[in-house]
Amino acid sequence: MRALVAAAIGLVPVLLFMLLVSLVDLPPDGPTSPKPLLTADPGPKK
Repeated sequence: MRALVAAAIGLVPVLLFMLLVSLVDLPPDGPTSPKPLLTADPGPKK
């Protein structure tokens, strides 16, 4: 039982960090492309 509590306490900082990263959407460094790289639209036929 103590090992379970110790594992839960050890995982708390990791889970809090993951929650913080998911809530704060940081922009990527450097220039970004305005066009998405992957789309469902195949585009015009060539």
